[in-house]
Amino acid sequence: MRKDVRILLVGEPRVGKTSLIMSLVSEEFPDEVPLRAEEITIPADVTPERVPTHIVDYSGTANVICIVYSVNNKKSIEKVSLVSLYLPIKIHCSAKNLKNISELFYYAQKAVLHPTGPLYSPEEKEMKPSCIKALTRIFKISDLDNDGILNDNELNFFQRTCFNIPLAPQALEDVKNVVRKNMSDGVKDNGLTLKGFLFLHTLFIQRGRHETTWTVLRRFGYDDDLELTQEYLFPLLKIPPDCTTELNHNAYLFLQSVFDKHDNVIEISASLLQSSVSYMPWGPDVNNTVCTNEQGSITYQGYLSQWTLTTYLDVQRCLEYLGYLGYSIIQEQESQAAAITITRNKRIDLQKKQTQRSVFRCNVLGLRGSGKSGFLQAFLGRNLAVSPNSYYAISTTYVYGQEKYLLLHEVLPDFEFLSEADLACDVVCLVYDISNPGSFEYCAKVYKKHFLDSKTPCVIIAAKSDLHEARQYYSLSPLDFCRKHKLHPPQLFTCNTDEAPSKDIYTKLTTMAMYPHVTQADLKNSTFWLRASIGATVFAVLGFAMYKALLKQR
Repeated sequence: MRKDVRILLVGEPRVGKTSLIMSLVSEEFPDEVPLRAEEITIPADVTPERVPTHIVDYSGTANVICIVYSVNNKKSIEKVSLVSLYLPIKIHCSAKNLKNISELFYYAQKAVLHPTGPLYSPEEKEMKPSCIKALTRIFKISDLDNDGILNDNELNFFQRTCFNIPLAPQALEDVKNVVRKNMSDGVKDNGLTLKGFLFLHTLFIQRGRHETTWTVLRRFGYDDDLELTQEYLFPLLKIPPDCTTELNHNAYLFLQSVFDKHDNVIEISASLLQSSVSYMPWGPDVNNTVCTNEQGSITYQGYLSQWTLTTYLDVQRCLEYLGYLGYSIIQEQESQAAAITITRNKRIDLQKKQTQRSVFRCNVLGLRGSGKSGFLQAFLGRNLAVSPNSYYAISTTYVYGQEKYLLLHEVLPDFEFLSEADLACDVVCLVYDISNPGSFEYCAKVYKKHFLDSKTPCVIIAAKSDLHEARQYYSLSPLDFCRKHKLHPPQLFTCNTDEAPSKDIYTKLTTMAMYPHVTQADLKNSTFWLRASIGATVFAVLGFAMYKALLKQR
């Protein structure tokens, strides 16, 4: 919405431009009319649209032009006759009789605040494609059950959202009756179809009530060019250093409702594309980043995991996607920033020896061919049969019965140029291939250079443990190296199995990320791991039972 409106009056001398301005201000015809009126400002509180309005005889910065001519001056009529052919509204007014003075400036203001041009083509007598696209998105957001019609509850929700008042039952019927009389497929099962919804807005525009359509468009985030505004898509969100971003409980409930509305994640992506996204929301690597079913389709848990990953790595993109899906509208929030939780500084967590975070990042480092990709895919329940093309894997683990997200990130093995982003994480996995005698040396050097004095917990992973173990070239064996630096002994791991690989190691990693203050002695204590593993097992069983119940409901 504009902050103000500037109205310019032009026309031949002595046709009444200045008289119109002075009659509006004084509400009477002036006895003496100056050659030119000074610019006047009408306060917002006395204008119908609540927008300050500036009226001038001439200005190069006007938003709207009022062409003035005198009905008893043939010359002035001839001067504007060609231009007037293209003017949608002609208002007969009189400064002397105070006729239609307010109406003149009201319609001038309305032409700026609620322009017809972006919405409707008078030549073709139909809405423009960009307007249809925007209103189609609005219809789909308002169609809460995704059945292709707006029932009375959805229409009332839409009405309250846009105009802050519900429609009376009779008013709802009147609206539907208008549509029924004009088209056969505008109402279905006593609800408004997309065609009926578009017809109503076409009718508003044709009857000069385009401010109704503009009110709807602006409530759903559109600007005068029918593009979603930057303020709507990217609300202000300040993230202090050493803090991360996560979705809160209400956001997950919203995303669950979106998932329930659609058949699969591909349909949700298509919905985002239709909304204005000019690129595929998630690339082809997403299927190797989150959990999928046997057919390769992303599961409900995988869908939530992908949103969690996007929020953690690129919160601005998450805000953008939530904006397209109408989060702030449906959840009745000021913006989709209300969906985001900013975690407290990690140093405070260390001081208090507890954390409220739900997402933990584990960076996985090692030489090429050491088994890093297999380690990531095993977290998603896959074995060596999968050919991965993703450097991320994310899923849930359970620590003491609490569901947490573990985000694994495979770091490219460039020892000399590891960036801060490569090193910033909650726990580190150093992976070596036990069958390759030169594999462990890289892990030892990375640890000594970057993590020796760090408070970030580290775990050595002895990958490909199904193969024959070779003696490492490094001066210390992996076990002796771990003993020297008070690390947990190397964890044997293989994904070369017929069944899904064990997830015990991922529970350990999440636990270490949650409790980085825990000593290595505690980590070696079987009771500590037993508590974590039992809690995870119990919660996984209960969680699976609840998940099956949810599936039955769906």
